[in-house]
Amino acid sequence: MSKARILLVEDDFNLGFVIQDLLKMEGYTVHLSKDGKEGLMQFNKEEYNLCLLDVMMPKKDGFSLAEDIRKINASVPIIFITAKGMQEDRIRGLKIGADDYITKPFSNEEFLLRVEAVLRRSFGDVKTVQDEYQIGSYTFNMSTYELLHPEESRKLTKKEADLLKLLCQHQGQVLERELVANMVWGDDSYFVGRSMDVFITKLRKYLKRDEQVSITNIHGVGFKLES
Repeated sequence: MSKARILLVEDDFNLGFVIQDLLKMEGYTVHLSKDGKEGLMQFNKEEYNLCLLDVMMPKKDGFSLAEDIRKINASVPIIFITAKGMQEDRIRGLKIGADDYITKPFSNEEFLLRVEAVLRRSFGDVKTVQDEYQIGSYTFNMSTYELLHPEESRKLTKKEADLLKLLCQHQGQVLERELVANMVWGDDSYFVGRSMDVFITKLRKYLKRDEQVSITNIHGVGFKLES
């Protein structure tokens, strides 16, 4: 259990550092994000065994963040951390698919036991980290940012690689524009949307040697990679 990777999203940095240190002392690897949008972008960068989400946060609250995470990964465990003990909040969290709900203030011992219990139930279902993806006659290596084809090879930029990875993980599925923008850029503003369209056009160009590969723009909804 000591090798579990945890994404902690908490806007109170003092509390965030306390929780992070507490978990690290137990052997967990912990990444701390300061708000929901940063947390979503970080979730796209690495594979996590557990998400600890504060409910009340700026930019994107914990419930909205959990809903976006569930669109991408239906099985990663989620624990909400909140100062609110209202029943309707608990019900909403459970409907989203939360595995547990911890109300502040809490004892360190109880907190660690809850984390351990959730990980014990779900640790066997965690996806292994995948570095290579097959896209028709192309091979995409995420760790080296290389897009390989029998006739050419190309080194992608970090943003190009992050975007292509997200599309590869959900081949044949429509990914919402807003979700892609937030996961890759950490923002869904008009200007980010225009930039995203430019990156999609670049990826289409990079994949044009295989006519079976396509990135379809579903008007008003999002993108779908097919091969």
